[in-house]
Amino acid sequence: MIARVLLAGLLALGLAGCKDSASEPDASPAVTMATQFGGTDLAWIEINIAMDEELLPLLELVPERSGSSDVQALSAQVQAFTSAELSELRALHDQAGLPAVNPHKGMPMPGMVTPQEVTEASALTGKSFDKAILKAVQAHLEQSQNLAGSEDKSGVEPQTRSLALQVLRTREVALTTIKELS
Repeated sequence: MIARVLLAGLLALGLAGCKDSASEPDASPAVTMATQFGGTDLAWIEINIAMDEELLPLLELVPERSGSSDVQALSAQVQAFTSAELSELRALHDQAGLPAVNPHKGMPMPGMVTPQEVTEASALTGKSFDKAILKAVQAHLEQSQNLAGSEDKSGVEPQTRSLALQVLRTREVALTTIKELS
């Protein structure tokens, strides 16, 4: 629910920004290109970059701290699709002409892995580590899935919507694995 309110607010801000930029006679090429992206697209791109960037340091702890080959395999799978998605998200970010500073970086929101969680996890090993990792990854994947569903319903830019559909598929598979491990 919070994510939908956040997306609605960001959609309003994004659309307001697009109207202002589009009405300026000296609009730059990046701003002109950005008009193909709707507010939901822009917010989704930025939020997912922030969420995925915060998840990766947690996943990097798994090989040395996990006591489970299943958790290690899941982590490797999530790390692989997250890295691939980040590459696509960054390309969309550049194509949309979004600013270099991401306003969502470090923003506390459901599913966002915090530096404190990474620090706490780095002090754990074995089953306690695996339990913490599964909980954090599940929260991240569920929120990511919710946001991708919103992008699928409200987004307008075809590449962004296509990536959201891919996110929905990868999250479903990984969440099924987490449920089997829990």
